[in-house]
Amino acid sequence: MTYSNYEILSKNIVVAKWMNNKLEVLNQDMLPFFLHHNQNADMWLKSRAIDYKRPNSRLLKKALRLKEKDDISTVLHVNGATITDTYWVRPIGSNLRYENIRFYKNYFAKLALDGSYKSFNYTSRLKDTRTPELTNIGSFEKGWKLRENEWWLYKKANHKEQFSELFAYELGTSLGMNMAYYEKVDGYVRTPDFTKSASYNFEPAISFMGDNEDYNDTAKALLKICPDAVADFVKMIFLDAIIANPDRHTNNFGLLRDTSTGSIISFAPLFDHNMALIARGYPGKPRRTDRLISLFNDFMKNHPEYSKFIPSISEETVIMVLDKINMKVKKQDIINLVMGRYGFIRQDRDE
Repeated sequence: MTYSNYEILSKNIVVAKWMNNKLEVLNQDMLPFFLHHNQNADMWLKSRAIDYKRPNSRLLKKALRLKEKDDISTVLHVNGATITDTYWVRPIGSNLRYENIRFYKNYFAKLALDGSYKSFNYTSRLKDTRTPELTNIGSFEKGWKLRENEWWLYKKANHKEQFSELFAYELGTSLGMNMAYYEKVDGYVRTPDFTKSASYNFEPAISFMGDNEDYNDTAKALLKICPDAVADFVKMIFLDAIIANPDRHTNNFGLLRDTSTGSIISFAPLFDHNMALIARGYPGKPRRTDRLISLFNDFMKNHPEYSKFIPSISEETVIMVLDKINMKVKKQDIINLVMGRYGFIRQDRDE
């Protein structure tokens, strides 16, 4: 399925048209943020495509019998629709409606997760090939499953990755942060869709920051578009610093918008910490020159007014989190890691 001219919709509201490589905006308030900052709708569609480098992505496309496997053709197979927002596209002149293209089931989650030949062989025979996996972005193998009428995202994870994700969730929650819920199950971590089947639109930060991950620039942008989100942003990068999370990028944090008005509601819950802590082995002794620590401390020197957003952490809190998770890890090493990193942040603030 390919077409070069199309309408961009939010639910059943046409918000823009893409014709002859030019964007005509019809509803500025409802327009995806990406198109506020970059007027290229094809580029926006590409940003919604499953990562072609994931091995199971290639298997998925083969099972779906996609003739064209480039990012735009892949996304157009499901009209650009995703689980986490209400945006989609249709050919100009089409009478398709949102109810026709949104996802009500997913037969391809197991193939996207495991890539087994049994799953490949089974799904290759299916006639219904609409699946949210084609717009399920990210570098890890993952899949959407419907549980009691609620979408859950499953992500493959080994023992250390599971622990790291759960620890981040529990620690952030204990510190009063707005965290996406996580639990472990059979070699995966899973989390419910925090948009509640696109009751809100999730706008990843790449929509307004591009690939720019600079803390100062991001805070400045948030002050303009959603001042209340700055506190949550500061808490997020603080948590990343103390749990050694190197994988914060502009696709795994963002904002929630009202699907009826386009207005910004809040910073999205914090998610995606499976590369933190011990996910790639137990880190060495914390150092003040650690990149995440120094980046955070430099940011705070530029913005001392944000110190009020930073919570305090005690060793008792870390122990409580470890006991709650109850997974086999080197607990004292985790305590030393978190409290050591926190110590360099606190020390820098006290000087």
